[in-house]
Amino acid sequence: MAGLSIPQSDHPTSLAAAVLTHDNRIMVAIIAAVALAALVVAGILVRQVLAAGEGTDSMKQIAEAVQEGAKAYLARQLRTLGVFAVVVFFLLMLLPADDWNQRAGRSVFFLIGAAFSAATGYIGMWLAVRSNVRVAAAAREATPAPGEPEKDLTTVSHTAMKIAFRTGGVVGMFTVGLGLLGASCVVLVYAADAPKVLEGFGLGAALIAMFMRVGGGIFTKAADVGADLVGKVEQGIPEDDPRNAATIADNVGDNVGDCAGMAADLFESYAVTLVAALILGKAAFGDSGLAFPLLVPAIGVITAMIGIFAVAPRRADRSGMTAINRGFFISAVISLVLVAIAVVVYLPSKYSDLNGVTDAAIKAKAGDPRILAVVAVAIGILLAAVIQQLTGYFTETNRRPVRDIGKTSLTGPATVVLSGISVGLESAVYTALLIGLGVYGAFLLGGTSIMLALFAVALAGTGLLTTVGVIVAMDTFGPVSDNAQGIAEMSGDVEGAGARVLTNLDAVGNTTKAITKGIAIATAVLAASALFGSYRDAITTNVQGVGEKLTGPGAPLSLSLDISQPNNLVGLIAGAAVVFLFSGLAINAVSRSAGSVVFEVRRQFRERPGIMDYSEKPEYGKVVDICTRDALRELATPGLLAVMAPIFVGFTLGVGSLGSYLAGAIGAGTLMAVFLANSGGAWDNAKKLVEDGHHGGKGSEAHAATVIGDTVGDPFKDTAGPAINPLLKVMNLVSLLIAPAVIKFSYGSEKNLGVRILIALLALVVIVVAVYVSKRRGIAVGDDESTERVANSPNTAVVS
Repeated sequence: MAGLSIPQSDHPTSLAAAVLTHDNRIMVAIIAAVALAALVVAGILVRQVLAAGEGTDSMKQIAEAVQEGAKAYLARQLRTLGVFAVVVFFLLMLLPADDWNQRAGRSVFFLIGAAFSAATGYIGMWLAVRSNVRVAAAAREATPAPGEPEKDLTTVSHTAMKIAFRTGGVVGMFTVGLGLLGASCVVLVYAADAPKVLEGFGLGAALIAMFMRVGGGIFTKAADVGADLVGKVEQGIPEDDPRNAATIADNVGDNVGDCAGMAADLFESYAVTLVAALILGKAAFGDSGLAFPLLVPAIGVITAMIGIFAVAPRRADRSGMTAINRGFFISAVISLVLVAIAVVVYLPSKYSDLNGVTDAAIKAKAGDPRILAVVAVAIGILLAAVIQQLTGYFTETNRRPVRDIGKTSLTGPATVVLSGISVGLESAVYTALLIGLGVYGAFLLGGTSIMLALFAVALAGTGLLTTVGVIVAMDTFGPVSDNAQGIAEMSGDVEGAGARVLTNLDAVGNTTKAITKGIAIATAVLAASALFGSYRDAITTNVQGVGEKLTGPGAPLSLSLDISQPNNLVGLIAGAAVVFLFSGLAINAVSRSAGSVVFEVRRQFRERPGIMDYSEKPEYGKVVDICTRDALRELATPGLLAVMAPIFVGFTLGVGSLGSYLAGAIGAGTLMAVFLANSGGAWDNAKKLVEDGHHGGKGSEAHAATVIGDTVGDPFKDTAGPAINPLLKVMNLVSLLIAPAVIKFSYGSEKNLGVRILIALLALVVIVVAVYVSKRRGIAVGDDESTERVANSPNTAVVS
């Protein structure tokens, strides 16, 4: 098996010929201006959202509590991550680079990437917690006060939906605006050295996104699971009943997990894809490769604006998804047309006319580079569109898979869980094959040139990026509509037709969240595949620098990417294993934290009996504190695993095994992420079906069964599944950054076995200690010794 081996003849001899020409510099400056325009549009949308009414005093009070909790959690999380970011800033200074200018730029833009990722997440949360009450207030108009005329239900529904979607539009504009602005600034400042500096920018974005995804996911699902198990199942009260002490924490979690976490996740996908496209573009397209990968997403910024404003519900629409799909497809089609025009105008018609390319195989290639560019981008756009439909099929309430899960509720929770797992496993196969076909189709465009083939994969990623603005808007729509329903139910001020409007919006939101998770996974795989190409280029360049070769007689096994080598096979298995361990740690963290929430909510019901008859108020802040503490405590272990595992493999087995490790992680991560996301989404909407009166309705045994299924699915779809996306890119970027150091200490005049052993042992110790500490944690149910003993007793094993 030599599927991953590198033909020696295809190695570029030098990339130094590529330069940022005057014309390209002007174009990149225009692209930066487009990025700034996206931020201006975001400001306009913010004013539109905040102009809407906030409803009753009770609704405002609940919204303020959610705002306070979300703000406090994110502030504490960002302070924690700030310390980590400073440490990585100095560690990056130690890694090899061509000169100190590159080292300093890589570290500085690491901080900028981290800051932009955090800002995107924070802004998403800030507006979402102000929009949710406005969506609830808009829906309230559907139920007029006594003596008032009835309002048109369709108009009310459309107004509420528009507020929710335009809130997402703000986050979408910040995602594409900051991502494109950061990459453009690096290219303008560092020119041909930009790809090396952008590695730091991408790592900063990816690391912060992973921590925000894991931490926010643990917070939101601990509160959600705890609220459901005690409130719905044990006490038989509605999901957002104000008597449940976990309801405020649940609503806070929607914002710090789904809004802040997903916004940061898609921002880092955007940044990392641009990093890979510019690294490969410089080698494959020379001078043009330093600007063209930015031109495609710049077009996406413009079409995202069109798509967001195009989501205007019509009376003829079957559901809210019809309007959202319309905006998405309008954006996608216009993107493809504009990219085709830009390619014809910007790129030459012959490969020999590409300036700054030193690879003889590319210069001699027959054909038209414009065709490669257009088709590759089209593959990315088409992939996003097809995944949207495929994910919708497995997660929408009106489709057969979700309806079948709803039917199994009549026979109990076990069959609900089994049916949901089946849906997730099956959908993972189709989605993974679809993504694989997209990657391979783009790869084939390069012909015999590996570099062109990998650049085509990166261009497919940039094509998918043209839809990111609308995708982020779709994702944020979900938690905003969910929160709106929670505020309405807790306040008791939205009833009848208004409550039905919010229930319908919430069901649409569940579907949009599932769809965006599917597309985010595709983005992650394309970015990781493109980064794998960048990794190949990095080891090629550094191996030549120490006088070694990758293939042929005498080539070291630890450099070869041939998967038939035993050390590489071990690396492949290790990469797949890390995905499973990472997912297990994330789900177990939710389980422990949810157990603490369950104990706390039970305690309040037991010690404050007046809660049930509304004569006493629950202590909402206690649950918020539990979720905050546990989320910040638990997020370190998965993060350390993502950073340290590739370091251990690389310095132990070599860069060849590290490449195989990345391949194993990409393959297993794709399947695992889709399985977790779609199972969870299907369980959630099956619960909605039963709540709407199918197979029993609220309070029935069938409802209890679907609540349990949804509880299992919560950490699947909102913690472990989405966190795999940044995991893949963090591991790829870490591998890309350490590859020169691994080769430096393994071959040539500076090889040092002692240094390699020391670094590998340090990485292994960090991993083992982090996992051990995580597994030793019990469920914290109090501060005194008696409660601690209860928390760690065998009787709590079912929860812990």
